[in-house]
Amino acid sequence: MDATNARVVVTGGSSGIGRAVARRLHDAGSRVAVLDLPSSAPPPAAGGPTFVPVDVTDPDSVRAATGAARQALGGIDALVSCAGVATPTPVRRSDGQLHPLDRFRSVVAVNLVGLYDVLRHCVDAMADNEPGPDGERGVIVNISSIAAFDGQIGQSAYAATKGAIASMTLPLARELGALGIRVLSLCPGIVDTPMLAGMPEPLRERLTALPVFPRRLADPAEIAEFVLTCLEIRLLNGEVVRLDAATRMPPR
Repeated sequence: MDATNARVVVTGGSSGIGRAVARRLHDAGSRVAVLDLPSSAPPPAAGGPTFVPVDVTDPDSVRAATGAARQALGGIDALVSCAGVATPTPVRRSDGQLHPLDRFRSVVAVNLVGLYDVLRHCVDAMADNEPGPDGERGVIVNISSIAAFDGQIGQSAYAATKGAIASMTLPLARELGALGIRVLSLCPGIVDTPMLAGMPEPLRERLTALPVFPRRLADPAEIAEFVLTCLEIRLLNGEVVRLDAATRMPPR
């Protein structure tokens, strides 16, 4: 898919990886709609991505937001799902308190059910596209995590959702291939996002020591660059790709 003038929806596009993806695709010439919580709305920028408020845990909100994005862009060619939450919680704390079930449900609701809800509405829009080269009608890139494979203690909810995203990749690619829609999942390692910026320096140093090479945190712009590659190379399909500098997370 040629990113120039591609019509792209980016969820969670107001910060972190999502923001970097929205910027990179916009710079490449794509028309971008950022879907994120109303409270995360960025200042209006002339000629920049279109902001559409959404709560991915609310089906009515998802239906309205994807419809608004489709109307604003004139259709949808690609979806990059970056929205996600992480609330590390042990199954049983040292004081005997159990993992609140509502907290587990909330992580699943955002990271997995919300992702799937946005995806199905975007697939519906892509199915109406005129086929391009090789019959391509759309591309879906879901942001998973190396926690899908190396989840740490306390990450059971987060790892479960990211593992589900990875495991959905091939079934979705097989199903949606009949419509000319490709599906990929990217599993970033430790990315230097605002969340990490607030961590104590000793912890940042310990995290920086985990990658094999290059021995540093990933820049969100590097993840965004690979998302662009996913759009452009049509043979990339049904793959789960780690972007982690050979990082393998320890138990803690």
